[in-house]
Amino acid sequence: MKKIEAQTLEDALIVAAKTFNCSVVDLDYEIIQNPSKGFLGLGRKQAVICAQVKNAESKMPESPQNYDFVKTLKKDSINCEQAIESKREMQKEYDKKGKKPAFTQKELQEISKVVQKELDELLAMLPYKLDSVIVEPYDENTLYVKIDGEDSALLIGKEGYRYKAISYLIFNWVNHIYGLMIRLEIAEFLRNQEEMIANYLLPTIESVKLTGKAQTKPLDGVLAHIALKQLREQFPDKYVSFRINSEGERYIIINAFYHS
Repeated sequence: MKKIEAQTLEDALIVAAKTFNCSVVDLDYEIIQNPSKGFLGLGRKQAVICAQVKNAESKMPESPQNYDFVKTLKKDSINCEQAIESKREMQKEYDKKGKKPAFTQKELQEISKVVQKELDELLAMLPYKLDSVIVEPYDENTLYVKIDGEDSALLIGKEGYRYKAISYLIFNWVNHIYGLMIRLEIAEFLRNQEEMIANYLLPTIESVKLTGKAQTKPLDGVLAHIALKQLREQFPDKYVSFRINSEGERYIIINAFYHS
């Protein structure tokens, strides 16, 4: 089998037919990835199939003229079959009790490489000067994603709106496929936000220590999640959760757990 990529499934099949010099109806193939236009060009995916001629092994003798082609075909066949089997096994795990599988450190490293490669390809479409993306395991449930470079700050946007959009897109992709969370760092934006929120929460933390409870002012987007994480780490024995006010804004409350 040979791995074929194209913008659409139809194009991939046409390329495969030309590659093997046969009709489309004479192909055996399996879809590895369906194409996706993404959102405003972001997250666009190619169609990926693994294909071969029906009864390919019996139709293709290893003559000197096609020996190298056959060697390549066999190598691609191994890679494609591994990808298909991995995809099937992972889907079985996803379907069991609705839970995502727990990955080993080695598996997380492999997933990181895949995510890094695809993000590099995605960001290469943007008219910005960016370094190669760094993706590595952060913990057993999270991937650390770092985007840096000369124009990386342009990916943050005013008040972080682009950062939020990119974070949302990457999270929905990684979480849907692998069940993992992400920690996205762009031009030190996340670190700076964490430091700012830590300082902002000092009076709230002091109030909890004095009275046993407190609540924050309304917080937006990524700041709300950073604050929630920091407060839960600060008060593991307290109830820390989001609440919505009458204007639809989110704030955080901290108080004692109630036991019935």
